[in-house]
Amino acid sequence: QAAGSLNNQNNALAIAIGLPVVAARGWPVLAIGLASIIAALAYMGGPRPIAYTPFGEFVVFVFFGLVAVAGSDFIQTGDIGVTTWLAAIALGALAAAALAVNNHRDIEHDRSVGRRTFPVVFGAQTAKHMYSASLYGAFALVLPMAWLEGAATLLAPLLLLPTALRLNRDFVACPPGLAYNAILVRTFKLELGYAALISAGAVAARLLP
Repeated sequence: QAAGSLNNQNNALAIAIGLPVVAARGWPVLAIGLASIIAALAYMGGPRPIAYTPFGEFVVFVFFGLVAVAGSDFIQTGDIGVTTWLAAIALGALAAAALAVNNHRDIEHDRSVGRRTFPVVFGAQTAKHMYSASLYGAFALVLPMAWLEGAATLLAPLLLLPTALRLNRDFVACPPGLAYNAILVRTFKLELGYAALISAGAVAARLLP
Protein backbone atom coordinates (compact mmCIF):
# COMPACT_ATOMS: atom_id res chain seq x y z
CA GLN A 1 0.00 0.00 0.00
CA ALA A 2 2.84 2.38 0.88
CA ALA A 3 4.60 1.57 -2.38
CA GLY A 4 1.42 2.25 -4.34
CA SER A 5 0.93 5.56 -2.58
CA LEU A 6 4.52 6.59 -3.35
CA ASN A 7 4.09 5.60 -6.99
CA ASN A 8 0.92 7.71 -7.23
CA GLN A 9 2.76 10.66 -5.71
CA ASN A 10 5.59 10.25 -8.22
CA ASN A 11 3.13 10.11 -11.10
CA ALA A 12 1.37 13.22 -9.85
CA LEU A 13 4.70 15.03 -9.53
CA ALA A 14 5.72 13.99 -13.04
CA ILE A 15 2.43 15.29 -14.45
CA ALA A 16 2.71 18.53 -12.48
CA ILE A 17 6.19 19.13 -13.90
CA GLY A 18 5.47 17.82 -17.37
CA LEU A 19 2.29 19.70 -18.24
CA PRO A 20 3.83 23.20 -18.07
CA VAL A 21 6.79 22.02 -20.14
CA VAL A 22 4.46 20.56 -22.79
CA ALA A 23 2.49 23.80 -22.77
CA ALA A 24 5.68 25.79 -23.29
CA ARG A 25 7.37 23.63 -25.93
CA GLY A 26 4.49 21.77 -27.55
CA TRP A 27 4.01 18.28 -28.90
CA PRO A 28 7.74 17.35 -29.26
CA VAL A 29 8.04 17.26 -25.48
CA LEU A 30 4.96 15.06 -25.23
CA ALA A 31 6.39 12.76 -27.88
CA ILE A 32 9.69 12.52 -26.00
CA GLY A 33 7.88 11.68 -22.76
CA LEU A 34 5.67 9.02 -24.31
CA ALA A 35 8.57 7.45 -26.23
CA SER A 36 10.66 7.32 -23.05
CA ILE A 37 7.85 5.64 -21.10
CA ILE A 38 7.31 3.06 -23.84
CA ALA A 39 11.05 2.37 -24.10
CA ALA A 40 11.35 1.97 -20.32
CA LEU A 41 8.48 -0.53 -20.25
CA ALA A 42 9.74 -2.44 -23.28
CA TYR A 43 13.32 -2.60 -22.04
CA MET A 44 12.60 -5.17 -19.33
CA GLY A 45 8.93 -5.99 -20.01
CA GLY A 46 6.82 -7.63 -22.66
CA PRO A 47 7.27 -10.96 -24.43
CA ARG A 48 10.72 -10.00 -25.72
CA PRO A 49 12.47 -7.44 -23.50
CA ILE A 50 14.90 -5.19 -25.36
CA ALA A 51 17.52 -5.89 -22.67
CA TYR A 52 17.73 -9.49 -23.89
CA THR A 53 18.25 -8.59 -27.56
CA PRO A 54 21.23 -7.15 -29.48
CA PHE A 55 19.56 -3.72 -29.42
CA GLY A 56 20.04 -2.92 -25.73
CA GLU A 57 23.12 -0.76 -26.27
CA PHE A 58 21.42 1.11 -29.11
CA VAL A 59 18.35 1.91 -27.01
CA VAL A 60 20.57 3.16 -24.17
CA PHE A 61 22.51 5.27 -26.69
CA VAL A 62 19.29 6.84 -27.96
CA PHE A 63 17.51 7.53 -24.68
CA PHE A 64 20.44 8.21 -22.33
CA GLY A 65 22.27 10.21 -24.99
CA LEU A 66 20.25 11.69 -27.83
CA VAL A 67 16.94 12.07 -26.02
CA ALA A 68 18.37 13.08 -22.63
CA VAL A 69 20.85 15.68 -23.88
CA ALA A 70 19.13 17.03 -26.98
CA GLY A 71 15.74 16.88 -25.29
CA SER A 72 17.02 18.86 -22.31
CA ASP A 73 18.45 21.52 -24.61
CA PHE A 74 15.17 21.77 -26.53
CA ILE A 75 13.14 22.12 -23.34
CA GLN A 76 15.35 24.95 -22.08
CA THR A 77 16.05 26.83 -25.32
CA GLY A 78 13.49 25.67 -27.88
CA ASP A 79 16.29 24.70 -30.26
CA ILE A 80 18.95 22.02 -30.73
CA GLY A 81 22.30 23.02 -32.21
CA VAL A 82 24.94 20.87 -33.86
CA THR A 83 27.16 21.04 -30.79
CA THR A 84 24.33 19.71 -28.65
CA TRP A 85 23.85 16.78 -31.01
CA LEU A 86 27.57 15.99 -30.82
CA ALA A 87 27.47 16.12 -27.01
CA ALA A 88 24.38 13.89 -27.05
CA ILE A 89 26.16 11.34 -29.25
CA ALA A 90 29.21 11.39 -27.00
CA LEU A 91 27.27 10.84 -23.78
CA GLY A 92 25.07 8.24 -25.41
CA ALA A 93 28.19 6.36 -26.51
CA LEU A 94 29.54 6.34 -22.96
CA ALA A 95 26.19 5.13 -21.59
CA ALA A 96 26.16 2.35 -24.18
CA ALA A 97 29.72 1.45 -23.20
CA ALA A 98 28.58 0.91 -19.61
CA LEU A 99 25.86 -1.48 -20.75
CA ALA A 100 28.40 -3.23 -22.97
CA VAL A 101 30.46 -4.03 -19.88
CA ASN A 102 27.38 -5.40 -18.12
CA ASN A 103 26.46 -7.61 -21.08
CA HIS A 104 30.05 -8.73 -21.58
CA ARG A 105 30.23 -9.80 -17.93
CA ASP A 106 27.07 -11.88 -18.31
CA ILE A 107 27.76 -13.34 -21.74
CA GLU A 108 27.97 -17.00 -20.67
CA HIS A 109 24.90 -16.81 -18.45
CA ASP A 110 22.90 -14.97 -21.12
CA ARG A 111 23.90 -17.52 -23.73
CA SER A 112 22.88 -20.41 -21.47
CA VAL A 113 19.37 -19.02 -20.88
CA GLY A 114 18.76 -17.96 -24.48
CA ARG A 115 19.23 -14.22 -24.13
CA ARG A 116 20.56 -12.82 -27.39
CA THR A 117 22.45 -9.75 -26.18
CA PHE A 118 24.99 -7.99 -28.39
CA PRO A 119 28.00 -10.02 -27.16
CA VAL A 120 26.07 -13.29 -27.50
CA VAL A 121 25.01 -12.55 -31.09
CA PHE A 122 28.15 -10.87 -32.43
CA GLY A 123 30.81 -12.35 -30.18
CA ALA A 124 32.97 -11.18 -27.31
CA GLN A 125 35.65 -9.69 -29.53
CA THR A 126 33.17 -7.55 -31.46
CA ALA A 127 31.69 -6.37 -28.16
CA LYS A 128 35.16 -5.32 -27.01
CA HIS A 129 35.66 -3.36 -30.22
CA MET A 130 32.32 -1.63 -29.68
CA TYR A 131 33.35 -0.66 -26.15
CA SER A 132 36.63 0.81 -27.38
CA ALA A 133 34.92 2.69 -30.21
CA SER A 134 32.35 4.12 -27.78
CA LEU A 135 35.00 5.38 -25.39
CA TYR A 136 37.34 6.84 -27.98
CA GLY A 137 34.50 8.20 -30.11
CA ALA A 138 33.20 10.27 -27.21
CA PHE A 139 36.60 11.92 -26.76
CA ALA A 140 37.10 12.43 -30.50
CA LEU A 141 33.85 14.44 -30.61
CA VAL A 142 35.27 16.96 -28.15
CA LEU A 143 37.43 18.44 -30.94
CA PRO A 144 34.61 19.40 -33.35
CA MET A 145 32.51 20.69 -30.45
CA ALA A 146 35.29 23.05 -29.38
CA TRP A 147 35.91 24.10 -32.99
CA LEU A 148 32.25 24.78 -33.76
CA GLU A 149 31.82 26.93 -30.66
CA GLY A 150 35.25 28.53 -30.88
CA ALA A 151 35.69 27.63 -27.21
CA ALA A 152 38.81 25.94 -25.90
CA THR A 153 36.99 25.31 -22.62
CA LEU A 154 34.99 22.58 -24.35
CA LEU A 155 38.22 20.60 -24.57
CA ALA A 156 37.97 20.01 -20.81
CA PRO A 157 36.85 16.34 -21.13
CA LEU A 158 40.23 15.55 -22.68
CA LEU A 159 41.60 15.71 -19.14
CA LEU A 160 39.96 12.29 -18.72
CA LEU A 161 41.50 10.76 -21.85
CA PRO A 162 44.32 9.01 -19.91
CA THR A 163 41.64 7.53 -17.64
CA ALA A 164 39.74 6.27 -20.69
CA LEU A 165 42.90 4.71 -22.14
CA ARG A 166 43.61 2.82 -18.91
CA LEU A 167 39.97 1.79 -18.63
CA ASN A 168 39.90 0.36 -22.14
CA ARG A 169 43.16 -1.50 -21.54
CA ASP A 170 41.81 -3.01 -18.33
CA PHE A 171 38.52 -3.95 -19.98
CA VAL A 172 40.27 -5.83 -22.77
CA ALA A 173 42.52 -7.67 -20.30
CA CYS A 174 39.84 -8.30 -17.67
CA PRO A 175 39.26 -11.97 -16.72
CA PRO A 176 35.71 -13.32 -17.13
CA GLY A 177 33.11 -12.95 -14.42
CA LEU A 178 32.62 -10.56 -11.53
CA ALA A 179 35.91 -8.76 -12.17
CA TYR A 180 33.95 -6.74 -14.73
CA ASN A 181 32.00 -5.08 -11.91
CA ALA A 182 34.94 -2.79 -11.17
CA ILE A 183 35.18 -1.91 -14.88
CA LEU A 184 31.46 -1.14 -14.91
CA VAL A 185 31.75 1.27 -11.96
CA ARG A 186 34.76 2.97 -13.53
CA THR A 187 32.87 3.38 -16.81
CA PHE A 188 29.98 5.06 -15.01
CA LYS A 189 32.44 7.38 -13.24
CA LEU A 190 34.06 8.23 -16.58
CA GLU A 191 30.66 9.10 -18.07
CA LEU A 192 29.81 11.26 -15.05
CA GLY A 193 33.17 13.04 -15.20
CA TYR A 194 32.84 13.62 -18.94
CA ALA A 195 29.35 15.10 -18.49
CA ALA A 196 30.54 17.35 -15.66
CA LEU A 197 33.54 18.63 -17.63
CA ILE A 198 31.66 19.27 -20.88
CA SER A 199 28.96 21.11 -18.89
CA ALA A 200 31.56 23.17 -17.03
CA GLY A 201 33.29 23.93 -20.33
CA ALA A 202 30.03 25.10 -21.89
CA VAL A 203 29.24 27.36 -18.94
CA ALA A 204 32.76 28.78 -18.96
CA ALA A 205 32.50 29.47 -22.68
CA ARG A 206 29.44 31.65 -22.04
CA LEU A 207 30.90 33.48 -19.05
CA LEU A 208 34.46 34.12 -20.22
CA PRO A 209 35.08 36.99 -22.67
